[in-house]
Amino acid sequence: MRVLAGDIGGTKTLLQIAECKAGRCREVREQRFDSASYDSLSSIVHQFLKEEKRNPIRAACFGIAGPIRETARGQFVKVTNLPWEIRSPELKRRFKFSCLRLINDFQAIGFGIEALKNKDRLVLQKGKAVKNGPRAVLGAGTGLGQGILIWATDHYAPVATEGGHANFAPANELQVELAKFLLKTTGRSSWELVLSGHGLVQLYSFLKSRGAAPESEELNRAMHGDDPAAAITQAALKRNDPLANQALDLFVDIYGAQAGNLALTAGATGGVYIAGGIAPKIISRMTDGRFMQAFLNKGKMQKYVALIPVQVVTNLQVGLIGAVRAAARLK
Repeated sequence: MRVLAGDIGGTKTLLQIAECKAGRCREVREQRFDSASYDSLSSIVHQFLKEEKRNPIRAACFGIAGPIRETARGQFVKVTNLPWEIRSPELKRRFKFSCLRLINDFQAIGFGIEALKNKDRLVLQKGKAVKNGPRAVLGAGTGLGQGILIWATDHYAPVATEGGHANFAPANELQVELAKFLLKTTGRSSWELVLSGHGLVQLYSFLKSRGAAPESEELNRAMHGDDPAAAITQAALKRNDPLANQALDLFVDIYGAQAGNLALTAGATGGVYIAGGIAPKIISRMTDGRFMQAFLNKGKMQKYVALIPVQVVTNLQVGLIGAVRAAARLK
């Protein structure tokens, strides 16, 4: 059957039509959209499906960055980093889908992980996976997503969480100062406030406020562009800007610590997967030992987390792959 799948985030929306048969799916057509340029998901789907007149879509699944609410009338979601409200009955009726499912974006990533090839992953810690053991997935991008994968007879079933909005827990004196800075500037502290594109800018501002290093005029100008987080990242990866470098180091420290926290919370003996848009862009920093040092800093639980496989997902379409697989399961 022909299915429509989508990976909907605060920055971009990816849509794909695939032909699925006997558990195998073949891409037919795919397109990327700038999410902020549209007033709704429905507008994007309408534009994408203009050419699909002869081959009706049987089933659709959208992985969406936001908590999915199940109601008596169907599914509803308010996209976390967009002014969109998505209602499954309206989409199903407008586009005449036989089946439609809305899932959290990290549920979509969870469905996609099983389809990844070795080239789509980079091992940070080999560990020793427990067969069919729980898995955890998290990823920093526009926001911070987290999910848990539970073995269900013949596949991993992803469970959505909103753990990225849980309170940030500092691991050292510098991070205690950071927590105080967040409380003063934003009124609260959460993991997403430090582990996201916006979070990296927060870390930079925090270090700048405490005089960690002088700010360069070049980077200051670059940060007034469309993507200040990217400007900080580029300056740090070149290692020619001390303040940006310290901000990225702090980001990686916190990222590793929270990955370890999720591993403990989920009992992720089957592995931890680092997804999202940021990790592949800073892969040299993810692999230099700093991330894993923070991941393993769990006191008497260090031996436990040392056995957990940790991998970075380098295929940025894993959420779309997962949404296709989820759509193919609909009947």
